[in-house]
Amino acid sequence: MSPRLDYHATTPAGMKALAGAHGYVSQCGLPVTLIDLVYLRVSQINGCAYCIDLHSRDLLKNGITIDKLVLVPVWHEAETLFTDRERAALRWAETVTRVAETAVPDSEFQAVSAQFSEKEVADLTIAIGLMNLYNRLAISFRTVPAAAR
Repeated sequence: MSPRLDYHATTPAGMKALAGAHGYVSQCGLPVTLIDLVYLRVSQINGCAYCIDLHSRDLLKNGITIDKLVLVPVWHEAETLFTDRERAALRWAETVTRVAETAVPDSEFQAVSAQFSEKEVADLTIAIGLMNLYNRLAISFRTVPAAAR
């Protein structure tokens, strides 16, 4: 796979704006590992090799076990490895990422709201939307994962 275009160089102002949103998410108060789990799950759903590689590495650096990392795609079958908040965040990430299919039903909103405050739900949703955007950039322009360089 060869990169199609260097979007960082082509649109520095646009990438700076995204970096601002990324900076907000990283300091919003949600645990870093939770955010990275969500980023990883969104990237898995979208099939973004670059982001899967990046966020897997971040999770490993932050102490997630290999057992937990490899079971993120099937978190609902490995419930004992994931906290209630992690399961709620992963479920929300899946339904929001698949918005065209799910329409994000009230039951999903109620489930995430049982684990997170209103601000946390909003911040989590910003993180999910941001990762969906980053996935679309990396996939569209064929960003090469670190493992493949």
